[in-house]
Amino acid sequence: MANSGTVFLIDDDVGVRDSLSLLLSLKGVRTLPFVNAESFIETYRPEWPGCVLTDLRMPGMTGLELQAALRGRGMEVPVVMLTAHGDVATACAALKNGAFDFLEKPIDDGLLLQVLENALRVDRERRAATASRSSADARLERLTAREREILTLISAGHPNREVASRLGISPRTVEVHKARVMEKLACRSLAELIRMHGTSG
Repeated sequence: MANSGTVFLIDDDVGVRDSLSLLLSLKGVRTLPFVNAESFIETYRPEWPGCVLTDLRMPGMTGLELQAALRGRGMEVPVVMLTAHGDVATACAALKNGAFDFLEKPIDDGLLLQVLENALRVDRERRAATASRSSADARLERLTAREREILTLISAGHPNREVASRLGISPRTVEVHKARVMEKLACRSLAELIRMHGTSG
C-alpha cells in the first residue's frame, strides 16, 4: 500500500489517532491525522490523493456532516466511517450519503487495512479516469467541426460510404478526414480512435 495515497485520519481521541497512525505507518501507509473534521476541511485539497478514515461521533462536525460538507464542495475523496456507537440506522445513513464503508470499533486490523486499500485503489482509479477524460477532451478540441462529425459517425459504426452519403461528400474525402483525425488524436487504429471518443466527456 506504500505510495498509494494518504489516509486522512480524523478522530478526537488522541489514543485512537496515535494507535491507528502507528498501525498504518508500520504497514507502509502514509497518514495525516486531524483532531476534528473542521481542521481537515480547512486543510484538504482535492488534488491530494487518498481516502478519509473518520470517527462518526465527534465534538463539532460529525462524520455524517463531514460527508455532506465534502459532497457540497464537490470533493470526491472516499470516506470510511469508524465508530464505537454503530447501529443499523446510522450505518445506512452513512452509506446512503456516499460513505465507502462503515466499520465498528474495536476494528480488526486486517479488515481495516483491506478496506483502506480498496478505498485508496478506488481513488486512484477515479483520478486516472478523470485524467484520461481530460487528455481526450484536450485532443478532441483540435478537430474541426467536419472532423468531429466524421468521428461521431465512425464511432457509431457507420462505414465510410454511409458517412459520405450522410454528409454529402465522397468516400475518399471521408478517408482523408479520418486519416487527419487519427493523426491529430495520435491514434494508431480505428479501435483506439473509438475508445478515445468514448472516453471523452
